[in-house]
Amino acid sequence: MVETKSNYTLIDGKKVSADIKAEITQRVAERKAQNKKIPHLAIILVGDDGASQTYVDNKVKSCKSVGFHYTMMRFADTISEEKLMKHIDHVNNDDDVDGFIVQLPLPPHISVEKITEKIRSDKDVDGFTNQNFGSIISKNPLLMPATPFGVMELLRRYNVQTEGKHAVVIGASRIAGAPLSMMLTEQGHATVTICHKYTKDLASYTRAADILLTAVGRPGLVTGDMVKEGAVVIDIGTTRVEGPEYPKGWAIKGDVDFDAVAPKASLITPVPGGVGPMTIASLLLNTLKATEFRYP
Repeated sequence: MVETKSNYTLIDGKKVSADIKAEITQRVAERKAQNKKIPHLAIILVGDDGASQTYVDNKVKSCKSVGFHYTMMRFADTISEEKLMKHIDHVNNDDDVDGFIVQLPLPPHISVEKITEKIRSDKDVDGFTNQNFGSIISKNPLLMPATPFGVMELLRRYNVQTEGKHAVVIGASRIAGAPLSMMLTEQGHATVTICHKYTKDLASYTRAADILLTAVGRPGLVTGDMVKEGAVVIDIGTTRVEGPEYPKGWAIKGDVDFDAVAPKASLITPVPGGVGPMTIASLLLNTLKATEFRYP
């Protein structure tokens, strides 16, 4: 799991994700041997966005690899909000479906908030509904937002001490930054500072971080002089950057200037290959949890 370069350790999300999938595969095999319900994930994709298609293909591939059942539903980006709601109702009422996601983004004429809240919370394996989001700060958390869940799992599996540490989160989105800060406080018992686009003198906060986590989608935002020696750096940002210098004509970049920051870090995630693979692993874990809750 651990790959050491110079004085820092690279956090290998691909390896951890593969380990989690192997564990899930074993648990599914055990359920099958006991004639128990096999997890079933339903996915709705609206439109033909290339990135969304890639994400969905990876989710389908992952379902196959761990032995889950899955249902793929594709709709044109001209579908009305009302009609999409009816399809969501159908999946909500399908007892064979344990986990359910609507791939984002959605066309402008469809409200993400309305669609998210339409999904049954016990099938909401993205962890986006208000009930699941709010349960983060309860003593009985339900289905956790997938990306922050993946980050917490990386920290746990790399034995990163969070209790009593100062964690600085850049970004306060509902998908990543906000729930992650809550998890670090409630589950990690860290002291958490949240920074966002209105924060002045960002570097004064990041230099004080024992654990620095960034999720804003601004390539190269975090530079070497913004990180203290020995910090743990988790880069959640992913942005497609185009340019003739890249073999494919484009490359995926994180928020962290990796070459400048890595020599100062104790542990650091690469982009790609760090947090990204953990999102799908967390989605699978949530689906398994939803199944086990309904069919112990």
